Amino acid sequence: MNTTLSPVTVQRFIALQGELIALVELDYTGLTPKLEQIIRAFEFTQIELTLYRDRGYAQGRGVGQPKSDRCALACAFLAKAVLDLKTTRALIDRLQADSKLRRLCGFDLRFALPSESTFSRAFEEFATSELLQRVHARMIEDTLGHQLIGHISRDATAIEARESIAKKDKVQVAKAVSKNKRGRPPKGEVRPAPEPSALERQSSQTVAQIIAELDTACATGTKKNAQGYKISWKGYKLHLDTACCGVPISAILTGANVHDSRVAIPLTRISAQRVDACYELMDAAYCSTVIREEIEAAGRVPLIDHNPRKGEKREFAPHEAQRYKTRSGAERCNARLKDEFGARHVQVRGHAKVMCHLMLGVVALCADQLTRLLL
Repeated sequence: MNTTLSPVTVQRFIALQGELIALVELDYTGLTPKLEQIIRAFEFTQIELTLYRDRGYAQGRGVGQPKSDRCALACAFLAKAVLDLKTTRALIDRLQADSKLRRLCGFDLRFALPSESTFSRAFEEFATSELLQRVHARMIEDTLGHQLIGHISRDATAIEARESIAKKDKVQVAKAVSKNKRGRPPKGEVRPAPEPSALERQSSQTVAQIIAELDTACATGTKKNAQGYKISWKGYKLHLDTACCGVPISAILTGANVHDSRVAIPLTRISAQRVDACYELMDAAYCSTVIREEIEAAGRVPLIDHNPRKGEKREFAPHEAQRYKTRSGAERCNARLKDEFGARHVQVRGHAKVMCHLMLGVVALCADQLTRLLL
């Protein structure tokens, strides 16, 4: 089953490709493929609509010197993700050298560009207000919200960061270790009933409560690569739900030490609010009865690779195995996000800023993938 786009989205793309880009080419005397990709990203995301709804970004309000145009700065950061530029300094140098890009972002050629510190302050505002998360949610709702999605592939990818590992409270760690006593209890000792696991608690919690319990600080993560060798990294882990058409539906950023299964339930609930899907595809890291029951209760079919855990492995039915082969779309999405949209070189620090940097790449990837579907 393939994802179909709504007639409104198709009509918008026809107007964009046949009218807007043609007019821009007349005014700008030719556009490079990258500049055309930036124009499509601006049109699909419509970041200015979400930006101008926030009163704090309106120009001319408050006391003191007026702020720089936050809409132009937001468009510049989105262009940075499309161009896969590593630093803000490289973005400013590109804007100074490329007058076409400067005009597309909305900067007035009569005035000098804002300073690097102004760019950094605006980026911090975007990260604190979760601007890109809201842009992404509205973008998915407008393009895929009323369409039937064949399946959603769930996966996590390592995000290396350039910051120190957060220190944990030794008292809380000691208490957590002391609660779980191993072995047979001595004669006369009555131990309390075991507490429910993290996944069992999530069944009765809201999405906000689940995310609040997840570790979001910089940490060390370890996993096995495709060759079976263990690799470690310092930073974060980005959890993505990717539709069968290659468009990321929802994203959550945690510390690198958080297990993939801990984020499955909040992801499935967020994705269920945005799109209607038939299947959810996951690897053996998500093999859990709690996750299966959660997905089945939502009216979807979970296709999770079984983890035998020293038992007998359960194989898929023939039609399920054929569907599960397409789960590689999630890995391609992660690879494109790192190779083409800046997720491989994170220069900012802190969970909020790292998430903002990654979401710029996610929305740029969404726009590019939607363009591929329509071309």
